[in-house]
Amino acid sequence: MGGADNGEALPESIPSAPGTLPHFIEEPDDAYIIKSNPIALRCKARPAMQIFFKCNGEWVHQNEHVSEESLDESSGLKVREVFINVTRQQVEDFHGPEDYWCQCVAWSHLGTSKSRKASVRIAYLRKNFEQDPQGREVPIEGMIVLHCRPPEGVPAAEVEWLKNEEPIDSEQDENIDTRADHNLIIRQARLSDSGNYTCMAANIVAKRRSLSATVVVYVNGGWSSWTEWSACNVRCGRGWQKRSRTCTNPAPLNGGAFCEGMSVQKITCTSLCPVDGSWEVWSEWSVCSPECEHLRIRECTAPPPRNGGKFCEGLSQESENCTDGLCILDKKPLHEIKPQSIENASDIALYSGLGAAVVAVAVLVIGVTLYRRSQSDYGVDVIDSSALTGNPLLLNSSMQPDLTVSRTYSGPICLQDPLDKELMTESSLFNPLSDIKVKVQSSFMVSLGVSERAEYHGKNHSGTFPHGNNRSFSTMHPRNKTPYIQNLSSLPTRTELRTTGVFGHLGGRLVMPNTGVSLLIPHGAIPEENSWEIYMSINQGEPSLQSDGSEVLLSPEVTCGPPDMTVTTPFALTIPHCADVSSEHWNIHLKKRTQQGKWEEVMSVEDESTSCYCLLDPFACHVLLDSFGTYALTGEPITDCAVKQLKVAVFGCMSCNSLDYNLRVYCVDNTPWAFQEVVSDERHQGGQLLEEPKLLHFKGNTFSLQISVLDIPPFLWRIKPFTACQEVPFSRVWCSNQQPLHCAFSLERYTPTTTQLSCKICIRQLKGHEQILQVQTSILESERETITFFAQEDSTFPAQTGPKAFKIPYSIRQRICATFDTPNAKGKDWQMLAQKNSINRNLSYFATQSSPSAVILNLWEARHQHDGDLDSLACALEEIGRTHTKLSNITESQLDEADFNYSRQNGL
Repeated sequence: MGGADNGEALPESIPSAPGTLPHFIEEPDDAYIIKSNPIALRCKARPAMQIFFKCNGEWVHQNEHVSEESLDESSGLKVREVFINVTRQQVEDFHGPEDYWCQCVAWSHLGTSKSRKASVRIAYLRKNFEQDPQGREVPIEGMIVLHCRPPEGVPAAEVEWLKNEEPIDSEQDENIDTRADHNLIIRQARLSDSGNYTCMAANIVAKRRSLSATVVVYVNGGWSSWTEWSACNVRCGRGWQKRSRTCTNPAPLNGGAFCEGMSVQKITCTSLCPVDGSWEVWSEWSVCSPECEHLRIRECTAPPPRNGGKFCEGLSQESENCTDGLCILDKKPLHEIKPQSIENASDIALYSGLGAAVVAVAVLVIGVTLYRRSQSDYGVDVIDSSALTGNPLLLNSSMQPDLTVSRTYSGPICLQDPLDKELMTESSLFNPLSDIKVKVQSSFMVSLGVSERAEYHGKNHSGTFPHGNNRSFSTMHPRNKTPYIQNLSSLPTRTELRTTGVFGHLGGRLVMPNTGVSLLIPHGAIPEENSWEIYMSINQGEPSLQSDGSEVLLSPEVTCGPPDMTVTTPFALTIPHCADVSSEHWNIHLKKRTQQGKWEEVMSVEDESTSCYCLLDPFACHVLLDSFGTYALTGEPITDCAVKQLKVAVFGCMSCNSLDYNLRVYCVDNTPWAFQEVVSDERHQGGQLLEEPKLLHFKGNTFSLQISVLDIPPFLWRIKPFTACQEVPFSRVWCSNQQPLHCAFSLERYTPTTTQLSCKICIRQLKGHEQILQVQTSILESERETITFFAQEDSTFPAQTGPKAFKIPYSIRQRICATFDTPNAKGKDWQMLAQKNSINRNLSYFATQSSPSAVILNLWEARHQHDGDLDSLACALEEIGRTHTKLSNITESQLDEADFNYSRQNGL
């Protein structure tokens, strides 16, 4: 760029200041180009003959300058003002080490002066926040920190916070600070701080809005003070008094935790009963007085009245004539007394004789009655102890009957192993033997009348007792003081869960009905012209797999055999489990029992192995194996968030007392086999399923399980005090080893006319999940709605052989295997078939097989045993088969027809 005309002379009217350098009155400021609008840079100096801009070290052409001159009236010096325009294109075209800059250079007679450098930048603001605020749930008075990092921009964006679309002014609220690196800090959360918070970023170009963050300030519940103890609930004798508190100090709010602990406390109390007074015997007659009378007295001291009791009724003294007519009355001889007195004496003698006769007759009637009763079967107060010999379950003489409640079980019972369930069932806890009659004579005696037809049989149980429990059947529970009798001959004998089938070269499927356990023998696994009787069973006794450390048993112990049988293609064994595998908090292992009875690990489900393959589904594990034996799944929790799935169910039945109704709540591992055990026991006891079973997620956080009965209709039903809530330790639930756990409750009707029962059963883990079972039933069997235990699909055909056992027809299976077993350059081989069928792990196992596709299809058959159709396979083939001409003739209609034939053949 050219310079200015330095030869221009100053007008004569303007005085010169030869010793003054130009002084800038206004220097150019930093500027931002918004969108495509140019910006103007200005500068003003005096005295100045010329002013030019220099940008990025180069002079700006004089044609691009706009100059104005004026005269400073105070100093008389010439003032020159110059401005230029800078466009977006100029800034974008500049590629220097620093920002685009410009400065002014002013001339006077003495020399030049330079202004400051003004930078020119293109303003912008990106759309996305580098960090959006995240929602929080905080307790009251806790600190809230919401982070916000605004989008990148020039100039840097200013941040403003909104709460429920209203700006937050931190200067008016000392509890809020928004100055710390754009973050919002609330030092002590208040209930009013709950709301939706939004971070707003803005500069000279645009405004940006972050995602809203919901802040919830919650209040955990706190107990109020205990009320005073109530008065004793009985007027006299032993009763109870209670006090209560409410979860209102404060009440839980916004999802805060409810108070832990009991809201009601009860203690026993004893009130003194009022005692009415009673007379002592009469004293001896006194000496005859001069008035011809003698006296006798008695006192009200046998016992004396106390505690507000009544005083004795009647006279405390008595007098009568004592001379037999020899005494002088009113100083007159006896023969002068009027005859009326003699007549009165004769009447007294007559009445006394009649009274004595009545008493004699009454005594005779009572004596005859007692004699006849002593001869009956049920009136014997003392029996021969030999009648009770040999039965370990008869009454313990040390136990005293509880006469306050008629045949009501008073103690909470939570039982686990099989013999517990059979010994302490409805028939044992609530029904005495039909051949033994119990009669309560007093609070200190229970007498038994044994009929002639009573027989007592002892039978050993085939099960074993875990944990070395001492089995004493004379006392069921410390709090249960009512004697109960169990007839061992009535106990059921468990049949072994076992199924068999004969299989040949065509293969087939062996199913254990209603247990979730099945075995798939593939086509060709058994050589031609050979056949084997294959069996499968489930261990019903105490598990032989002893847990090591924190390891728990997640499935039944399944045995398949014969053990010496060999197969040419892996068979598929399906074992149900109770682990929640939706999150990775378990380390699950497949274990096998050796011939020596020891258990060894076959593989971890997540491991890579070429000896076997495990496919873990939400409720079952499908295992591809080469050898038969006994297998089980165990799990080692990695974190406290590991979850076991429990199935909770409630059964009910009447007791021997027509007013009582028994509820039994079961918590079992969520495997069909474990629940089948419960169903079998309940069928034997006459129990009825009252509500559809539900799933409960039980965490491995060491907190116990609570089972309680709620909302019992008042004035219709009642439950014994202190038994409405029962607690089961964590270890008994977590390490149940597939053994059912149940708690029993006994309800009593006030009147026989009550036939409907409605209540709630709450099963909850402390600091965990809960389930509610709604009981709505009629206790009359004729009016009760039946809830089925199991679907019938498993029990129709336990053993299926040949083509009807497989969903995929053999012809279609051959075409699929011929297509995918051949490596393909486009990757459309068996690996794609596996991935499309959600088999993405341990693919090296299939690579070792002679026909990987056939093994994948076998796994699909085992996995989709109960699925409704072949849709999943059809979709997979449609996705990967479009480029294969060999699959073009496998149409969806063919698969539908195959599915229809499978359903028809198996009665589905």
